[in-house]
Amino acid sequence: MKLLEGKTALITGASRGIGQAIAQQFAAHGAHVAFTYLASAEKAAALEKELRQQGVKAMGFRSDASSYAEAEKLVDEVLKEFQILDVVVNNAGITRDNLILRMSEQQWDEVLTTNLKSVFNICKQVVRTMMKNRGGSIINVSSVVGLTGNAGQTNYAASKAGMIGFTKSLAKELGSRNIRCNVVAPGFIETDMTAGLNEEVKAQYIKNIPLGRYGSPDDVARVCVFLASDLSAYVSGQVISVCGGLHT
Repeated sequence: MKLLEGKTALITGASRGIGQAIAQQFAAHGAHVAFTYLASAEKAAALEKELRQQGVKAMGFRSDASSYAEAEKLVDEVLKEFQILDVVVNNAGITRDNLILRMSEQQWDEVLTTNLKSVFNICKQVVRTMMKNRGGSIINVSSVVGLTGNAGQTNYAASKAGMIGFTKSLAKELGSRNIRCNVVAPGFIETDMTAGLNEEVKAQYIKNIPLGRYGSPDDVARVCVFLASDLSAYVSGQVISVCGGLHT
């Protein structure tokens, strides 16, 4: 059964990792997919081709979600191409890890702008069309670090915690228009962002994960499919941790 048949989704930061898995799972469930990328046009073209093989419309847009002007242009272009937006997944994110004594202002600003301001930028642009259509699902990809904190990641944790507060507030603002807003909070997921960690650090993480393994991008993507679909029609303002029991 295709859970997203006929829906149109916009996914930011989808050229790799969790974003790419979300795009793939959405297309497999029948959704038309618009996605953004920043660096690799080649990877974006390959993803477009792959998604279209599922029989859906798919298009990549080079756009920096941390820029308000680019977010505004992006949503205008997506609506011209797809006419409607049923689902938005704010996934774009970066890390600039450092202890607070060594963290630069630039490292702080880059993370807060890319991870948190981007969510405001995109949501600001899509809310009007969703209100007009009296429905929609906004999914913001945060992190368990936003719930627990983590040494060396004050900037990242602040951005991800801010995303949670933003989403809960937005859910209260938009609920009367049948627009749902939820957070997915991944734990330790094997992606390019975690590939640089040494084996000792990875082993320590596994000791603290009750399910005894790292998560995959598909583990996160399948939860996003649920939140994008009508199966979650009465779920809003919630944080779903996808962490193997790491945060309980």
